Parts: sequence; C-alpha cells; structure tokens
Amino acid sequence: MKKRKGKRKIIEDPKLRGEWAESVFVARANEEGLAVSRPWGDSKSFDFVVGRPGRFVGVQVKSTAFELSGGYSCSVKHNNQAYPRGSFDFVAAYVIPEDMWYIVPAGKLGKRTTMIIGSDAKQAMYEEYREAWHLLREAAGGGEETPEAEVAREEVSTAEDGSGKDEAAREQAPKRPPASALERMEASGKFFRDHLAGSGTSRSRR
Repeated sequence: MKKRKGKRKIIEDPKLRGEWAESVFVARANEEGLAVSRPWGDSKSFDFVVGRPGRFVGVQVKSTAFELSGGYSCSVKHNNQAYPRGSFDFVAAYVIPEDMWYIVPAGKLGKRTTMIIGSDAKQAMYEEYREAWHLLREAAGGGEETPEAEVAREEVSTAEDGSGKDEAAREQAPKRPPASALERMEASGKFFRDHLAGSGTSRSRR
C-alpha cells in the first residue's frame, strides 16, 4: 500500500481495495442503523441488500481515489460496460482519501459509467448525495412502524378506549389471514386455547 497525501493509505490491488471498501460500507451502514445482508455468491448485479423483509433495496458499492476536475472520478461499470437498467437501486460510492460516501439513486446515473464526486466543478452532479444515508433508510422503510408494532399499538388502543365490549361482534366478522408473525402466533395460541376448552381439558390437568 502507498501513502496518499498523508490522509489515508490506498490498497493498490483493485480487487482487495474493492473488498475493503465493501467492509467499510457495512461498518458505516451499521453505524447508521441500517440492516445489511449479502447475497449468496458473487454473480449478482448488486453487492448488498439493505432493509427489512418486504422493503429491501439493492446496493452496488464502488470506491475511488482517482483525482479529476478538482474532485474524484468514480467508475460505475461492469466489464467496461454500463450496468443494465434495474441492476441495483443505489450506488454507494466511497471517496477513499476523504473518507466520504455518496449514496446515489440508480436512476440518477442514467447511462453514465463515471461519476465526478467530491468536487464543486460543473461536472459534479452528485454533491446533494454526499453522506445521504437517509435515502437508504427511507427506501428500506426505516422509521416506519413495523406490522408487529402496529398490531400491538392497536391492541393497546382497543383496551384503553373500552371497545373490548365489541369483541363478540368482531368474532362474527369475516376472518382475514394473519398479517404478521405476531398475529400468526396469537391466532395459533387462540386455536389451541379454544381446542383445549372444547375438549374439556384444562391447563391445570396437563
């Protein structure tokens, strides 16, 4: 490795440098409270998925230390060609000497295979995405109420407003499939309680 401007050592081997940048991405994403998973194998068009079930987004990680136009040029291509549309949702570009991340929506790349980042030059079109981790959080559903939390909140609200007296009416309403793991657990527990009560078996006799 060679020392660059006294800021950060740069790994010379491109593959090793790419793997290192990916590890930095995982660490930083975790610091930002984002759940990160890696797909099996290395044939996918994205490096990581970020989010929770039902709200995953694909992220392609790139890195650069190549100075250009008063900033840095970051290549975003595969086998010297642009990525096909839909290959990933975001590109996370790491400017190694500056320890700086750009979280750019894939749609903002168009057919470009190079981004100029870390620059105030006219060619620098992505400065609004500097350290824009909130975009990943929003796209992956971060900050939204989970189905389990929503069910729990509704149960508390029902108990507090006294609407439990309408339980019989709700029992007669058409049943809908459980919408979450918590609802499935509750439905399973109710089934067994009803089954035990119907068979005349009590928990104290078990």
